[in-house]
Amino acid sequence: MKAEYDGLKNSDGEIRLFPESIDDLWHIKHLIRTGDLIFADTFRSLDSQTDKTRPEKAEKKPVRLGIRVEKTEFHPDSLRLRISGVIEQGPDTGFYHTINLESGREISVIKIWTPVERERIERAVTVSTTGIVHIAAIEEGEAQIFRIRQYGPEYVMKITAGSGKREGVDARRAFFEEIYQSLSSVTGSIVIAGPGFVKEDFLAYLTRTDPDMAGRMLTAETRRTGRGAVQEVIGQGILERITQDLQLGREVTLMDELLSRMSGTGPAAYGIDEVATAVQYGAVSDILVVDIKINEEAINRLLESADSMRAKITVFSSEFEPGKQLGAIGGIAALLRFPIQ
Repeated sequence: MKAEYDGLKNSDGEIRLFPESIDDLWHIKHLIRTGDLIFADTFRSLDSQTDKTRPEKAEKKPVRLGIRVEKTEFHPDSLRLRISGVIEQGPDTGFYHTINLESGREISVIKIWTPVERERIERAVTVSTTGIVHIAAIEEGEAQIFRIRQYGPEYVMKITAGSGKREGVDARRAFFEEIYQSLSSVTGSIVIAGPGFVKEDFLAYLTRTDPDMAGRMLTAETRRTGRGAVQEVIGQGILERITQDLQLGREVTLMDELLSRMSGTGPAAYGIDEVATAVQYGAVSDILVVDIKINEEAINRLLESADSMRAKITVFSSEFEPGKQLGAIGGIAALLRFPIQ
């Protein structure tokens, strides 16, 4: 994502955002809150109000509208973000309109920006300069490929030994060939993960077949396969070596630490009441909050108080397993410097 801050004074004003991927649309979903004013180019029917013979389907024309946001909906399958609200500036003021934001289209957001929101923009801008990482979780006879989005792992496909077998071709070689063909369009780094030696055998095959792709690969030993292997890879910190984006790995590490402390190994708090008390005592070192909670006014006030006390704030993706775990215990938690009870 690209961002321009020309209309921003201190933390109040306009930031222009230029999404370049589905990841950026996900970030913008969590940057826009109910009541924010946004401007974007869109299409709308502009028939004269005096036209009494309005056709059943009026022609839509390009316009730029200013909309007071009421609702946002993220649709990763259709690669768009729907933003709905009442038109405040432009034709048909006072009417309701929905903007379908896609990659490559600019949007301007006018609001008072919180430190968490500014940090999210900076992270999205930084990460957009690197390629998308893929993880191939390989075991004997089966491989699953995942694309690592900033909101979590996205399942791509499964390959089973024999599905690409051809007459006269060794079954294992055919299996490796099908994995290779499935990854051939990937331009970024690839992590080959799983238990045992199959991943090393595949990398050796690839070194002979396509040295360039092999040079973009890392292997990771995991206990689990499939999606479980992906989470282990992220938790091992391998993605940090590739993309310099610490977010997903940090989510796994922080959630593991929180669960460990909740079982009795150290001070922690969870739920808005406990965390608020810990903030009042100045006991918080890290706050963990799931993205769908940061639009709540009470949560925002709590985060601002914690930020003023220099607590580190990590926003978890509700699409990723650690974020789902956090959501199950109230959506907000904290690691404490000292116990408060």
